[in-house]
Amino acid sequence: MLRKLVINPYQSNCYILGCNNTKQGLIIDPGGEPLRIIKVVTQLNLNIRYILLTHFHFDHTSGANEIRNITKAPVWIHKLDAQGLDFKPDGDIADGQIIALGNFNITVIHTPGHSPGGVCFHAPGVVFTGDALFAGSVGRTDFSGGDHNGLIRGIKQKIFPLGDGLRVYPGHGPQSTIGHERTTNPFFR
Repeated sequence: MLRKLVINPYQSNCYILGCNNTKQGLIIDPGGEPLRIIKVVTQLNLNIRYILLTHFHFDHTSGANEIRNITKAPVWIHKLDAQGLDFKPDGDIADGQIIALGNFNITVIHTPGHSPGGVCFHAPGVVFTGDALFAGSVGRTDFSGGDHNGLIRGIKQKIFPLGDGLRVYPGHGPQSTIGHERTTNPFFR
């Protein structure tokens, strides 16, 4: 099961992903409104196992510490972005790491460029791209630690090969597919 919540004034996408069989779940990028997120988790009857962060920017992380306090689930982020948080995460995630959730796995894909430790999360049929890849655009790279060429290279080499039919769930805005972005996104023409 998958739920998307649009939260905070920056209209960030927070995702709640769960296994229908085991009721294990995780939260990706809780960038605010922690009680609203917890209400949906409760409605879905999920046991949150992890809180995963695609990068350290506050519009994707500001609710993580409070949700951790409520759920007791660990907060994980790439080590290159951990110093940007205003709290201490519980662990690091790394490129290629496999995270088991119920009856399926999530693979961590390091895609630096928007931030040094930016990652995407690949689950069956979907990829959560944070602020790396959007419908019709890519993430800003004018922040400290940004790298436009590195971001474009990472998406081309690590995200596009996952398959054209894969659904893309970005950190802001509507969903897309890899095929649509590969062929129509102006940053890849």
